[in-house]
Amino acid sequence: MAAKDTVALVLAAGKGTRLKSDMAKVLHRAGGRSLVEHVVRACQPLKPAEILVIVGHQAEQVAAAVEPLGAKAVVQNPQRGTGHAVLVARKAIRRSAKYLLVVPGDAPLLRASTLAALVETHRRENAAATLLTANLADPTGYGRVIRKEGDGSVAAVVEDSALAPEQRAINEINSSIYCFTLDKLWPCLAALRPNNVHRELYLTDAIALLNARQERVIAMTTPDSDEILGCNTRAHLADADRVFRQRKAAELMDAGVTIYLPETVVIDADVDVGRDTIIEPGVELLGATRVAERCVIRTGSVLTNCRVDEGALIEPHCVAIDSRIGKNSRLGPFARLRPGADMREGSHVGNFVELKKTVLGEFAKANHLAYLGDATIGSGSNIGAGTITCNYDGVHKFPTKIGKRVFIGSDTALVAPVRVGDGAYVAAGSVITENVPADALAIARGRQANKAGWAKVRRAELAREAKSKKKTKRRR
Repeated sequence: MAAKDTVALVLAAGKGTRLKSDMAKVLHRAGGRSLVEHVVRACQPLKPAEILVIVGHQAEQVAAAVEPLGAKAVVQNPQRGTGHAVLVARKAIRRSAKYLLVVPGDAPLLRASTLAALVETHRRENAAATLLTANLADPTGYGRVIRKEGDGSVAAVVEDSALAPEQRAINEINSSIYCFTLDKLWPCLAALRPNNVHRELYLTDAIALLNARQERVIAMTTPDSDEILGCNTRAHLADADRVFRQRKAAELMDAGVTIYLPETVVIDADVDVGRDTIIEPGVELLGATRVAERCVIRTGSVLTNCRVDEGALIEPHCVAIDSRIGKNSRLGPFARLRPGADMREGSHVGNFVELKKTVLGEFAKANHLAYLGDATIGSGSNIGAGTITCNYDGVHKFPTKIGKRVFIGSDTALVAPVRVGDGAYVAAGSVITENVPADALAIARGRQANKAGWAKVRRAELAREAKSKKKTKRRR
């Protein structure tokens, strides 16, 4: 759908006092994105002439969130209600535009298909205004839609506090999502008056004025009431996040991904997972993580902005950020990849191993209790338990370069900058401060001395001391 005669207007100026937060409401996150980003993205597939976002509270931060998506921020200052917000936007709306789609910035569950259907219904019915509505089992707190008998058009929108007793049985609520015909809307907005306790201009009053002018006001009801729910409290945020997670898990399972206990996983909107991959309970896939086909991600692992290549196995309780996990490689359990970690094909990183800005070459292994930072490790090398690269002198970071088919013995400290050549061996317990030539054996530790009988003599001394102390205690 290309709605070139339509402008989308996202209302995102409010503070959101019920969230009890110093951050603007629309900047809070659900499903891996800010609320306002979800709304702008829902408008994008309509291909409107432009997407305008009304900003006010923390205007710069909200603008920074939406402008990379191609939206234009329009400042509302002071903030005097939803009707006033549309009036503020009028100067930015192209004169060629015929229709205005108005969407609140805190309704992240909206689908693009629903907005497209709303605009299409509005055009087809030649309406002055079309409301998106929903039927709720408990509509308490929401404005109700009063329909006219006969044609079913909208007679009024009545706020919850103003409902007559017989109107409280109505379950159809106003979502505050509208499509307007602009040449019908502007005269009504000009006639708005702040006749309320907050002294603000409300868009719902424009609906009443359109009706008073005998203009056609209709409603389209969404079958999924979750779509229109706003996020006014922390509980609402949690509800929205849960719906996003359910949607994403269902989408991936439909595409051929196995997810055990999908209600326990957290998968962000931008994550992509290949078919026949298995995701176990408690896994979090965040940011722009990409997982290829036939991978296994076991319980409790958290990946953020990672690339996982085909056939990789991630054992339980691993944490990886901005890293690559190569084809048929194995990570964990209890391993950590910090930004810049790059595990190449067939490599192994085992329990309690940490990589930072390190390339682990093809089929190389670091299976136990190691820290490898600012390092390049060649293919086929083996890094022993307890090995560390001493990459930081308190001021600067320095590199360690380990060649191909190198064997690093357990409990080795590699003091960077240092190189270990292809095929070299480093003896266990060494502190390496100089380069190691290819195919050499490096040993850097104190010589062992065995003192014959020392332990037997020492045990006898300790026994005599204990006996003496016992006798002294009895005499006292």
